[in-house]
Amino acid sequence: LHNWEFWRPKSLLDTARFTLSFKSWHRKKHQDSRALWKHEAVQKYLETLSKEYQQVSHLLNADSINDFEQRTLRRRCADLSPIAAAFQEIKEAEREVQELEAMCRELDSRDEKQLLELALEEKETLDKQINMLCRKLFQLLVPKEKYDRSHVVLEVTAGRTTGGDICQQFTKEMFEMYQNYADYKHWTFDIVNYTPAEIGGLHHAAAHISGDDVYRHLKYEGGTHRVQRIPETGLSSRMQRIHTGTMSVIVLPQPEEVDVKVDPKDLRIDTFRAKGAGGQHVNKTDSAVRIVHLPTGLAVECQQERSQQMNKEIALRTLRAKLYQQIIEKQLSQEQSARKLQLGTRAQSERIRTYNFTQDRVTDHRISYDARNIREILSGKEALDKLINRLLEFAEIEAVTEYLENLQALEGGGC
Repeated sequence: LHNWEFWRPKSLLDTARFTLSFKSWHRKKHQDSRALWKHEAVQKYLETLSKEYQQVSHLLNADSINDFEQRTLRRRCADLSPIAAAFQEIKEAEREVQELEAMCRELDSRDEKQLLELALEEKETLDKQINMLCRKLFQLLVPKEKYDRSHVVLEVTAGRTTGGDICQQFTKEMFEMYQNYADYKHWTFDIVNYTPAEIGGLHHAAAHISGDDVYRHLKYEGGTHRVQRIPETGLSSRMQRIHTGTMSVIVLPQPEEVDVKVDPKDLRIDTFRAKGAGGQHVNKTDSAVRIVHLPTGLAVECQQERSQQMNKEIALRTLRAKLYQQIIEKQLSQEQSARKLQLGTRAQSERIRTYNFTQDRVTDHRISYDARNIREILSGKEALDKLINRLLEFAEIEAVTEYLENLQALEGGGC
């Protein structure tokens, strides 16, 4: 107890913020939670945490510790308890699988066929349980990002240099996909800006999304999305020519309490007539509001409400979120800023995902993951949720792997 370094939380709860990187994804793209669980370094690390949990639990029952030591040990015990429990659950499930496998090797006669089928069925159930427990374990190990539980501001913008009309149509479909996904997750989706294109597509739109763990689920959606399809109208549709276009998504966390001081003298506030859907008031009143923050050049618009005052309040809230994002980016000076990471140069080479309509396939290039049935993905329901959870799982695996590699490097260097 006198060596406080030993009792300092030294699990993955202490690790740095994880950032999705293209190189690291390709390095680990073949792994999943079950494969990582079997890694020798992971087993060694979890054994260490399990033993520490036992030691801490034992010391908590000692009469010789003072109140300060007891509070420290209780916090550490609370950190380690769910990890140790999940670790033991997986070990126990694996022992049951081994026993079933041994039983199956002996059950080869016709009379035992029914028993063999039951054993195989139970083994399949246990395998699914182990996969679920492995995912749960790595979720416990990986540190939660500061903004994971935050609401977000989501922006979509049609590509400016490629695809033309196809970009605007795809941008509209993507915005509707996220709107449907918010409904699927029981989140609130408030449109704050909507600039439609003349042909029925969308130039730009923004929405405030609130609910449980919104940023955690949407943080890897930011970036350049590419579409490949044959246009439904025009010369290209008759020639069956495939067009390629892009659109970009930005996802900014918006904590509930954003304490950013904005001097009214630094703002230019313009009003104009709403352009999007909104009923009879559209194009009849100057209810839409645009606010420009002069020191930074940041501009936000809102045309969601009929009331100019309400639009102004929503725009100010969005502006504070963007200013707050700049503060976050400065704190993460050793990493690429969130906006740059997501947007890049909008070049097709920096795409994060491709939606190929002719092959009915969606490919996430960061994890080399293919999903069929584009319409199911664009419906914003179970198929999109599966893809997003796949990204989250790979992020967890990468974070665990990086930590263990760093730990092994330190041990190898004699630290």
